[in-house]
Amino acid sequence: MGKFILGVIVTLLILILGGLGLAMLGFVPTNANTVPPRWEHRIANTAVDASMERHAPRLTNPVPPNDQNFIDGMKLYTMNCALCHGGLDRKPASLAKSFYPPAPNLVSDPPDDPEWHIFYTVRTGVRYTGMPSWEKTLSEQDMWKITSLISHMEKLPPAVQEYWQKTFGVAPQPEVKEPLKKADHN
Repeated sequence: MGKFILGVIVTLLILILGGLGLAMLGFVPTNANTVPPRWEHRIANTAVDASMERHAPRLTNPVPPNDQNFIDGMKLYTMNCALCHGGLDRKPASLAKSFYPPAPNLVSDPPDDPEWHIFYTVRTGVRYTGMPSWEKTLSEQDMWKITSLISHMEKLPPAVQEYWQKTFGVAPQPEVKEPLKKADHN
């Protein structure tokens, strides 16, 4: 039994060292303009999620979710986030697909992460993704306003929705058209 366990350990070490050796010798592609293998995508996303869970403090947003803070969040988002994450006019971001991994469209597909998670991402950035740390550029209050907007994107108050419509020319949420019903031929 001891030889079997030793064999398993030696095999795992050889696989790990072999993988590292291949990476260090340049055999693992690093270009951002191709689709990565599934294993790489899975490992990277799992590592980011695990790191967030381990390191992000469970903070409560000190900025109240009111109309003015949401509107301020829209202005800050437009100036700092839209280039990569999509504009409030619902147009896709010009740089989104140039990143690896591609930057998510936060307007069309807002994250369902808790506010502390979104804030931590904004404040610290995400290494090797192109997502910068904003803590030396934006105030903590401004980062929380952006966080609040992103986390409430699908349930904004009517006055904020009206501001969005007037300012960006589109509704905050795309209109869902009901399917046409067939005429009843009785």
